[in-house]
Parts: sequence; structure tokens; C-alpha cells
Amino acid sequence: MAKQDYFFRYQAIIKKLGRSNEATFEEIQEYLKKESEFLDRPMLISIRTFQRDLNEIRSLFGKDIQYDLSRKVYYIANDQQSDVHNSMLESFDMINSLNIMSDVSKYMFFEKRKAKGTHHFYGLLHAIKNRIVISLVYQKYQDDEQTVRLLEPLALKESRGRWYLFAKDRNDHKLKTFGLDRIIHFENTLSRFDYPQNLDVDEIFRHCFGVINLEDGKPEKVILSFDSEQGKYIKSYPIHESQQIITDDPDEFRIMLQLCITHDLIMEILSHGDTVEIIAPKTLKETILNIHRNSISINV
Repeated sequence: MAKQDYFFRYQAIIKKLGRSNEATFEEIQEYLKKESEFLDRPMLISIRTFQRDLNEIRSLFGKDIQYDLSRKVYYIANDQQSDVHNSMLESFDMINSLNIMSDVSKYMFFEKRKAKGTHHFYGLLHAIKNRIVISLVYQKYQDDEQTVRLLEPLALKESRGRWYLFAKDRNDHKLKTFGLDRIIHFENTLSRFDYPQNLDVDEIFRHCFGVINLEDGKPEKVILSFDSEQGKYIKSYPIHESQQIITDDPDEFRIMLQLCITHDLIMEILSHGDTVEIIAPKTLKETILNIHRNSISINV
């Protein structure tokens, strides 16, 4: 059996228990039989192999599948699924879809855009895990010249479909982010560094939209009002994890966010055009108004 077949089977077991909450081994087998016929992959297994699968699923995907002896059913007892686990499962869903069809180009249309720099993943993760200082050749979008940075790589962070390296710059000792798609080249040096104790990247960016981190910035209550139609999209795909719904009726969808006012946040608000109204803070409203005024004066 090919290695990828194991992963397809793991995903099928997770999907079955996710849909029905619980199932007997026979019910799981029946589901695997249908998936096997649909994907044209061998999935039927013995109870002994199934028990091994449960250990692998727990290790790979953070899902603890337990057996209720009294009811003779399996269920997901503790779902410790992280962002990494979510991404893995989403990737397998994509692979499954591509695997089913022989010529997907007729039915699937991807955005025509430049690479995200994900080919740097392995090398950067290796440097992060092994505390290796890297020499990085970087080019900002607004600069023609490339710069060389000596960095202590700390983490990789995703934001709005792009990946960034979070690192300490040895030149000024500040924490910064570097877009992977703007990394021209990097190499490991012979130097090592001590990884910061108690570093919490999630906490650093908790009140930031995107990857711009204001060290001295304080989060503010940002209140935005949308028309009801746009509100449906904002409700299904929140702007930020701090999003709280204040009003949700046929006339208005109003939310509150706890965020630092950054360029990324301003660009996000502008992207919603005339479907959004800034209620608070006043300074943010004035900033958006000035941007629109400047835009009108340039185009008149």
C-alpha cells in the first residue's frame, strides 16, 4: 500500500466521525468501503490496523478517538486540532479533489499569481528549530535595491494568504517580519542564537491585523457598521479573531474589534468600499475620509 493511501484513510476516518459524532467499527468500515470505491484506493482494514490508525491520527492530527465499551462506538473525545492540523487536512482535501479527476484544468481555475515563497519553508524551519543565524537577501516591493540581513529566525506566520518570517534583526535587535515571496536567497551562517524564553508569537500579534506589529501601539475599540448583505460575508468570514457582533438585523450588521490601527487594517476597511461605515474611533474615521478626499482630488 502506498504511503499516501494511509493518509487518505486517516482523513476518511476523521471525516466519518466528524459527521456522525460517533460510529461503530462496522459503520466506519462501510464508510471506508464507499470511499475506497469512490477514490479507487484500498481502504478496508482489520480491527488491528484500525487501532494503529487511531494512534497515528492522534499523533498527526491531534484528534483523540476513543471507544465507548457500553455503546460499542468510537468518538472523538478530545479535538486538540491546531492551525497546523487544520492546514494539513485542508491540503488533503485538495489532494483528494485533484486525485479524483484526470483533467481538472477544465473545472478548477486557480488565481494567476506569483509564488508565495513556500519553497523556503524547509530551510527556514530547519534554521528556526536549530537556532541558526541566517544571512538573508531581501527586496522590498518599494525598493529597487536588495539588502542583506543577518537574522535570528523565530517563527513562520501566515497572514491573508501570504507567509512571513518573524525574526530578530541583528543590526538593530528589533523583531521584524519578512515576506517569503520577497526573499531572494538565504543561507545558514556558523553562528547560533538563544531562542527567547516565553516567546508568544500569537500574543505579539493578537491585536494586529496582518503582520505589522506596533511595539508601542495600544489596541483600540474599532466599531464598524456594514449593510446587511455585506454583513453576511463578515459574519461567515470574520475580519479578526476579536470580532464581536453588536447588531445583526435586516438593516445593519455592526461589529466591534480590539485592534491597533495599522496600515493593513486601513487597507482592509478601504477594500469594503461604501458597504462599511466607521463608527469609532474618530481618528480612524478621519484617516479614511482623508484617503478618500486625496483620491478624489488626484482623479479630478
